[in-house]
Amino acid sequence: MNLLAIFQNKVLIAVLSAWLLAQVFKIPTEYLRSRRRMWAMFFAAGGMPSSHTALMVAGTLAVGLYYGFDNPIFAIATGITMIIAHDAAGVRRQAGKHAERINVLFDELLRGHTWSEDDLKEVIGHTPLEVVGGIIFGTIVAVTQWMIWK
Repeated sequence: MNLLAIFQNKVLIAVLSAWLLAQVFKIPTEYLRSRRRMWAMFFAAGGMPSSHTALMVAGTLAVGLYYGFDNPIFAIATGITMIIAHDAAGVRRQAGKHAERINVLFDELLRGHTWSEDDLKEVIGHTPLEVVGGIIFGTIVAVTQWMIWK
């Protein structure tokens, strides 16, 4: 297999670009929110925009733009994108809220004692606004790429 062929896969480039750019974009949006530079947001799940949603929307839209919206792969990608977006703001968000409450319980129970375990991750899901941000971000990435690289 020719390694250069990977770089000709327009859908893959849209997916990877959307994910990478969304992860980078989390750093300034977190700064605007908290007024703290948090470089670790590049590696974080959660935050604005949802990189999972941006990745899936960009990939789904790229399939439609490059191969046709009547393509069965577009239909399957649309279904998977809907599941990912729902999960990002639903199940994963609730898991984050549970982790937040459990961490408060640990703090209350162990006040004054050293706790060697890491806190549970509280930011593993997204607010609905962050998911919408991911949808918009993924759309912009896919359409921009398509306009440049038809």
